[in-house]
Amino acid sequence: MNKNPIVDEYLEKINHPLTEEIQLVREIILSTDKDIEETIKWNSPTFMYKGNMASYFMNAKKHVSLMFHKGALINDKTGLLKGDGKEARTAKFENIEDIKKRKKDLQLVVKEYMKLQNQK
Repeated sequence: MNKNPIVDEYLEKINHPLTEEIQLVREIILSTDKDIEETIKWNSPTFMYKGNMASYFMNAKKHVSLMFHKGALINDKTGLLKGDGKEARTAKFENIEDIKKRKKDLQLVVKEYMKLQNQK
């Protein structure tokens, strides 16, 4: 798992009310594939694989909001991604139980994103 110490430090500093939930989503994404990396971009933890995959919307305080930058292009058969923007789609998680319940869906979306990037 490619945990970046810069992201650890960022999450410790901001003291977000959903840090435990954010960490669980983070672990699920990073454990999906060893080639997924993370950094801080746009003042937010961002996951990368051959480009910017997804970033947290850190202003959300009642749920974990994760924006997939090219979500409209991802073949999401799970229904996890929501929105109708030109490119981005969002995955929202209400609590730990919701994250655990949607773990496989999140991993499938991440894998579909990776497939898309590998076709380039």
